[in-house]
Amino acid sequence: QVQLVESGGGLVQAGGSLRLSCAASGSIFSINAMGWYRQVPGKQRELVAAINSGGITNYPDSVKGRFTISRDNAKNSVYLQMNSLKPEDTAVYFCNADIKTAYLTRPRGYWGQGTQVTVSS
Repeated sequence: QVQLVESGGGLVQAGGSLRLSCAASGSIFSINAMGWYRQVPGKQRELVAAINSGGITNYPDSVKGRFTISRDNAKNSVYLQMNSLKPEDTAVYFCNADIKTAYLTRPRGYWGQGTQVTVSS
């Protein structure tokens, strides 16, 4: 059993900052890529930031230069530092991780429960 638990969401004014955290726990052998996605009602979930096991990151143009993803492999955790927030960043943010639960298993994706980020204008 694997769980991803997010924290750090909330309400912030435009131009402000928030830091999201996500910790994976349970039966974990190794974690490959980790990432953050967001979703607003009526729209598809979209990638916000990703980081692979080697620390290489990937961002869409909409957040590039404002958001920074990082990970702490010793803590099975991933973080998202969000600066210069805009009202259009308002969404539920989800943590995702590709996790192997044993040596000979294939990695599968796990999701957190989501955390609300609201940016007021």
